[in-house]
Amino acid sequence: MKTIIKATQMFDGLGGERKNTFITLNGNRIAKISEHEERFDMEGVVTPGFIDPHSHIGMEREGEPCEEGEANEQIGQILPLINPLDSIYFDDRAFSDAVDFGVLYSCVVPGSGNLIGGKAMVIRNFARFRDEAVIKHYGYKMALGHNPRSTTNWKGDRPTTRMGVNAMLEKRLDEVLLKKEKAALEKEKKLNALSERRAKGELGETENAFEADVIEREYHLSFGPEEKALLELLSGEKIAKVHVHKEDDILYLIYLVEKYGLSVTCDHACDVFHTEIFNKLAEKEIPVVYGPMGSIGYKVELKHAQYKNTAKIMASDAFYSMMSDHPVTLSSSLKEGLKYFLIHGMSEAEAISLITGKSAAILGIADELGSLEEGKLASLVVWDKSPLHLGAYPKAVFAEGKKIR
Repeated sequence: MKTIIKATQMFDGLGGERKNTFITLNGNRIAKISEHEERFDMEGVVTPGFIDPHSHIGMEREGEPCEEGEANEQIGQILPLINPLDSIYFDDRAFSDAVDFGVLYSCVVPGSGNLIGGKAMVIRNFARFRDEAVIKHYGYKMALGHNPRSTTNWKGDRPTTRMGVNAMLEKRLDEVLLKKEKAALEKEKKLNALSERRAKGELGETENAFEADVIEREYHLSFGPEEKALLELLSGEKIAKVHVHKEDDILYLIYLVEKYGLSVTCDHACDVFHTEIFNKLAEKEIPVVYGPMGSIGYKVELKHAQYKNTAKIMASDAFYSMMSDHPVTLSSSLKEGLKYFLIHGMSEAEAISLITGKSAAILGIADELGSLEEGKLASLVVWDKSPLHLGAYPKAVFAEGKKIR
């Protein structure tokens, strides 16, 4: 069934803006974007569905005491196997509130009390149940700076200084790399011996293939589940979403990228007050998931954090999006943080791209979501006025083609 929307103003999520444009939805896709249609079913200001690239939604829940929160597992410092989905309740009111204000997707991560806190999962905020929610396993949550050294009352080895925490991280990564190197050498030795036997005619083609397969399986079985997860990080196959605020810790993050070849995003960076630091991240092609905007600076690590720092990142070459860090600021209020960029001269269309197209690009879902383009999934919001107006509210919300509000 087709639905045609007249966009009196259309923000495409890529920094562009158009007037009096018609968007045709067919099934779960945007079928056509045109300048003229004979009829339309509704009209308003249209944006892509918003994407919150860093959130703890469903883990720290509305109406529950803080003792029931599940954002951090306290059993150890390095926990890559933790899955935040196991601690999300999808009846958390925050999900419906987020959807009411156009925030359709979140990257949910465990908290930042551990060096490696668990998996980063991109989910649908409008899902009824967990089996409908998952879009992808994006990567792993890491944390540098104050947070992982502030949890000395938790279980496991708990260094009290940043130097102790950083040494623990590098020691574990080096151990996994050394084990991989040894296992690779052993595999190469066995494969060379197999080739010699094959060359001497001791093995037929079928036997050779079978034994080569056994050697390969033995190699993979030599690593435990946690080691395999860390190897996903070390190979760059998965992204490390790294909680980091202060400039010195960001420079350490860059050192880790140079030493290990990690693929990372710099999440938060609120205490950065020199454009040069953002440019150093840009030089290493490290995206920034910036924010949360408008929260209190509740620790010394945030003593330089203020809304004026948005001018610093805007003046840099960094590629960045904006987060809510729900519940630090509410996911439903995600768009309100854009005002700090508008204050410093960003256009409305570019600001909206921070929570649509740029978030989608950083999360690796831009082929389907984050922008209004023909062929993309029809996840969009029809607003009664510009979404950057204080009183803006959706007339309709479409989630992958289905009208849900």
